[in-house]
Amino acid sequence: MTDTKKAGYKRLNSDELTMQPIPQQHCWHQSLPAQLGVGRSLIFQLDPSLSYIETTYQPLHDLVITSKIDFGEPRLVVTLGITGHTRFIDSEKHELTFSEGNTTITSFDSSSGERQYQANKPIKQLRFSIGKGWMDRYLGENESACFFRKNALQLLSCRPSHSQSVIAARQLLGCDLSAPLAPLTLNGHVMTILANELSALCRPEKYGYSRFDQASRHMADQAREILELHYQDPPSLENLAKTLGITPFKLKNLFQHYFNNTPHGVVTEIRMQHAYRALASTRQPISLVAEMVGYRHASNFSLAFSKYFGVSPKQISKKR
Repeated sequence: MTDTKKAGYKRLNSDELTMQPIPQQHCWHQSLPAQLGVGRSLIFQLDPSLSYIETTYQPLHDLVITSKIDFGEPRLVVTLGITGHTRFIDSEKHELTFSEGNTTITSFDSSSGERQYQANKPIKQLRFSIGKGWMDRYLGENESACFFRKNALQLLSCRPSHSQSVIAARQLLGCDLSAPLAPLTLNGHVMTILANELSALCRPEKYGYSRFDQASRHMADQAREILELHYQDPPSLENLAKTLGITPFKLKNLFQHYFNNTPHGVVTEIRMQHAYRALASTRQPISLVAEMVGYRHASNFSLAFSKYFGVSPKQISKKR
């Protein structure tokens, strides 16, 4: 763990961040002092017990922002890492990492600690702060009670974001915030994300997950590594299961539990992320990008890309 007092970090208290309303966008804007770099959070109050926070940072120096929060009621915080990673260290020296591609779910009713940002590293995160009243409404008091323990910071889950959550997140980031029905649109995408990300935490024994152990996690990670290495021409479900010495049924259960997806869906995720980066950062033709990520026909690639991201490959390529 980095000793920020000795490592030359710039330190800032959260009270020093400026906060102002933006009525035309139905939100509050919290910003980092300009001399420290780019830093802003848009805060949307979608419900008395539900807030959505979109955070974009790229500080000029290694940065620590300290905070002390007391909500007065238990809160659940769901964080989707879109770009980069940050760390939070509380006053008891418990450390949480929020990484690109992962959803981290925590609960607490009070918290004191510091969030660390690296110099010149872009960060984008979506956070959803949920009150116990909201959880009671949708899950019932008995079901929601298991998510909260008074005065304790709990890490409930850290796992790859659900594929449907990734799509909803991109749509969320592309919303026209000045539109009259923007709050309704935002709320729809937020609900999609929360339904996907919280579902695995609700009575996992119903799905047979309670038997999964460290060996199962290792096997799931090993299977994903194979798919990441061979995403252009991936092994079949049967061959992948045979390589690991398990049944195809167990392999599918491992992927559903640890990655919220099927093996085929994970291959699609990997292909789409490679394709998006290639289209956004190079001038390669769409047909060549399609072939590069394992599609024989550009039309099939375009259809899959549009379904995954909600925009066509041509629209991403034109942004250059």
